[in-house]
Amino acid sequence: MFHRRVTSVLNLRGNAILSTVKELGNVGLLYSTVSAMEALPRKLKKAEKKPWVTSVNELKRRARYDKQERRVVREVALRPPENGLLVEKLIPVAHHVLASRAQLLACVSRISEEIPIYFCSLCTEVHVGHPPHKIRTCNVSGSQKNKEHTWQRGGVDHVLPVVQSFHLYDRLGRAVSHNERLEVDRIPALVELCIQAGVDLPEYPTRRRKFPIYRVAGKLIDFEKRFPKDDWFGKDIETFRSKETIKKPIGDRNYLNLPYDDIKGFAMRGMEAWEIMRNGAIQLMKTYGVQTCGYCPELQVGPKGHRVRQCQAFKHQMRDGQHAWQEATIDDLLSTVYVWHVQNPHAGDVLVDSMKRYYGKLPAVVELFSQVGAQVGDDYYHMMRDDVVVPGLDEEKLVV
Repeated sequence: MFHRRVTSVLNLRGNAILSTVKELGNVGLLYSTVSAMEALPRKLKKAEKKPWVTSVNELKRRARYDKQERRVVREVALRPPENGLLVEKLIPVAHHVLASRAQLLACVSRISEEIPIYFCSLCTEVHVGHPPHKIRTCNVSGSQKNKEHTWQRGGVDHVLPVVQSFHLYDRLGRAVSHNERLEVDRIPALVELCIQAGVDLPEYPTRRRKFPIYRVAGKLIDFEKRFPKDDWFGKDIETFRSKETIKKPIGDRNYLNLPYDDIKGFAMRGMEAWEIMRNGAIQLMKTYGVQTCGYCPELQVGPKGHRVRQCQAFKHQMRDGQHAWQEATIDDLLSTVYVWHVQNPHAGDVLVDSMKRYYGKLPAVVELFSQVGAQVGDDYYHMMRDDVVVPGLDEEKLVV
């Protein structure tokens, strides 16, 4: 009898608590401090592979369909850019992306002179603003026992890392072999994407076809070889150049030509350039393929990856150093660095380890512009966690 009474009392209390929670939930007084960080990409371990952009079942279905199509001997008319021609509507997008990249580098170079950038000399952690945080997330070989970071002053390369890719003279030609790895230029992957989408740079020549490619029984037939070539790259073009002759992209430090007097103007223009570049790159990647290794940061712009045996990631011995190529994301192309968000940078508060579940994160470029005074878009609102009030050190134990 006593057991039944205790059970009935607990059930009544449980029902009362549930009803109270439902009422508060309808009013909108309850919120979770954990769900706001779900949109950030999870940091993978060494043995983990990057998540697939397209599901494995869909990739298998496409492979079966292509296998069936190759058995039928017929001529298949391909659509741009699979037939070697350009997509006309994406050519202005490529020019806007390349121009926005130059303006973004100029603005970041100017603002980094005012806002300090720190990086850990042992791991890949980056912090924007002074003083650097005290969050203990440095868990690599040689780190301190308390897992605190060893900070050093950084620069633009730590906020906007450059991801390089082999420059392809013919994006539909054969892949770069291992013996050609020192002969083919390596340029920023975003610049290579814009070149393949229609931007012509004299220092990086590329082939522009006038006649489309057809597919016959699974093989690509290039009818342009039967016609005399009279395109602009001529006869004596040098398709491969050494690394010493590579020129730096235009507009890296031309911030003195921008019509802004205060640093906030640079931040607002830089934020706009970041959005244009990111959205334009996403639009280009939907049409022009970009491949990345599933275990390392290597990237190749084009319909297929290269054959250079330089992968040193998990189980690279089983692949003979070959990369495990898969479809890339925008974070792989831009190598987006996420840093802890400082809600009040002018107060000089230090982010401590005991309060890290109340802090938000932002891309390093967006965090740099936000500390100067630029307005952050709605897409980053769930990352900033401005709706969460950070308690004081003496109030931490009182938080439920």
